[in-house]
Amino acid sequence: MRLLLDTVALIYAVESPEQLSKRAATALRNAENILELSTISLAEIAIKADLGKLKLSAGTARQAVQDLGIRMLPYTADHAFRLFDLPRHHGDPFDRQIIAQALSEKIPIVTSDEKFSLYMGLKLIW
Repeated sequence: MRLLLDTVALIYAVESPEQLSKRAATALRNAENILELSTISLAEIAIKADLGKLKLSAGTARQAVQDLGIRMLPYTADHAFRLFDLPRHHGDPFDRQIIAQALSEKIPIVTSDEKFSLYMGLKLIW
């Protein structure tokens, strides 16, 4: 099964795996799952690291992607067009883009963010 990791899920997996829920940790370890990370998440990490809100470096993020066997999911025009129809349940522009991506791709998101559950048709793993 394809799984889209939210930015926070990647950060937990790297910096504090004990904060992952049991279900999320099991999903990340399951070799049958295809783990994906949005290019939006990389942009979010870079911007927040530059602002001093995160301590995750480019090298650490790159290593985590490699170690976890994560595929990068490019952000496309189809994903962006999905934003036009997305209800405003969540104000974070990074999260809204990731939600639009998951809905467009019809793949579950691994996230601890409870606001994601407000979106109809979005499957969550946590």
